[in-house]
Amino acid sequence: MGQIRPSAVEVETSLHLVAPDAVALPVRASLRYDPSDPYAVHVLFHPDASGAERVSWSFARDLLVAGIDEAAGIGDVRIWPWATPRGEVVALALSSPDGNALFEVQRSVLVRFLRRTYSAVPRGHESEYLDVDTTLLRLFQR
Repeated sequence: MGQIRPSAVEVETSLHLVAPDAVALPVRASLRYDPSDPYAVHVLFHPDASGAERVSWSFARDLLVAGIDEAAGIGDVRIWPWATPRGEVVALALSSPDGNALFEVQRSVLVRFLRRTYSAVPRGHESEYLDVDTTLLRLFQR
């Protein structure tokens, strides 16, 4: 490729876990994008002081983009715009065998984050940043 790789993008933010009684509980998290994994975005949930493990979810950047303006995703990750008393948010529903969680994220935070990811790796140019040799090596080492 012959060019300098852009730096990873990371944004510290607060998501809100929507409890069954519709109360939104703040949860510290990071939104992360690494140009060496150009198709994915990552949400890292920071544990409280209890010593719990950090939890990370990864999904397609295009899924996040689509979910800002309309319902997107099937299965484990679903995203959709949502108007709440707390303003314009995006709902992030995560499902796993261990349970389900529904989070709210400020739409403006996601838009700024995605703009920064596109500054690092423009949409449609992801394949130029994909290191196929390293990816294959990781696959075969598992």
